[in-house]
Amino acid sequence: MKGRHQLYIGIIAMALGTLSHAATLTSQPYGTTKNGQQVTRYTMTNNQGVSVSFINFGAVVTQIITPDAKGDKENIVLGFDNLHGYEVTDTQEGIHFGSMIGRYANRIGQGKFSLDGKTYTLEKNNGQNTLHGGSLGYDKRLWNVKPLVTQGDTVKAALTLTSPNGDQGFPGKLDVEVIYSLSDQNEFKIEYKAKTDQPTVINLTNHSYFNLAGVKHSPYGILDHVVQIHADRVLETDQNSLPTGQMIAVKGTPFDFTTAKTVSKDIRQNNQQLAYGYGYDQTWVLNKNSASAPQSAAKVIDPKSKRTLEVLTTEPSIQLYTANHLHGNVMGRDGVLYRQSDALALETQHFPDSPNKPNFPSTRLNPDQTYHSVTIYKFGVEK
Repeated sequence: MKGRHQLYIGIIAMALGTLSHAATLTSQPYGTTKNGQQVTRYTMTNNQGVSVSFINFGAVVTQIITPDAKGDKENIVLGFDNLHGYEVTDTQEGIHFGSMIGRYANRIGQGKFSLDGKTYTLEKNNGQNTLHGGSLGYDKRLWNVKPLVTQGDTVKAALTLTSPNGDQGFPGKLDVEVIYSLSDQNEFKIEYKAKTDQPTVINLTNHSYFNLAGVKHSPYGILDHVVQIHADRVLETDQNSLPTGQMIAVKGTPFDFTTAKTVSKDIRQNNQQLAYGYGYDQTWVLNKNSASAPQSAAKVIDPKSKRTLEVLTTEPSIQLYTANHLHGNVMGRDGVLYRQSDALALETQHFPDSPNKPNFPSTRLNPDQTYHSVTIYKFGVEK
């Protein structure tokens, strides 16, 4: 009897141990918007010491903590200390720290496009172009958050938003669902879904700014980060960073990341495309053989901390942006003034200005279709 009792205790202890090491999702208040809406911060944590925090305001990813090769944990994304930063400062400066971008990520030329013979006019918030859908995009809305049942070693949360017909100038009521998940394999997965009640265009992405050295311990920003992008072509742009419709072979240009190299290696080359963006701010056309399953698009390594980041996606392109428009006038988390090249963004997406470029992959969504896109950010350390 004593042996059976000890066996029961052992089984219960094993179960409790398993539960204690499972990925978790916790929440806490994060302030109140100017309109009196309560904002909550959610934190997903796995058993490898990785955590991802986000708020229901803008579905913004506020913090990602990962261990380095020594096991020391640091936050690796830029952001603010409080809601005011995301609601006011970020809006004024047009930064989009950690933001969920919609209805259309990147640029639409001349702030307009036509669909089925009708022209739609958008806000011009980037010179003569529309950037990220307009100044008050999905990253300035309050999302509904529903924690999902943990499945094995993964924790999930579903974020939903309804964008009405005419929102930002776009046609159709759009029901959006974004699922954030974190696994014990250190994969932060973003799954995008959307339905419309009339033809529209859509291009969603996440705009996190990464610095794998740790945001507080990186005097040289990301210039020494080693980057590889699986792309043989890049979109040519004009002086306003709008695609011309042409694609450039990266071989022999500063945009060749087919072999891993540091960001600093070619970023100061005498190149008109680099000059237009004040650094890297281009769209790489990924070498992909399937759109149905996420494929490796890029990999980043910080040589000091040995942290790594691999990006996998179902999207046809990725935008590498080296924070060229941070000028040291924005104070971020922990009193850090953010500057150019302090971080890099890796925005998986369809091509910019696709609604005005018939030769680009279509971003049209019809009522009988479901928009579906998956991007995975996989964290690790270099051996």
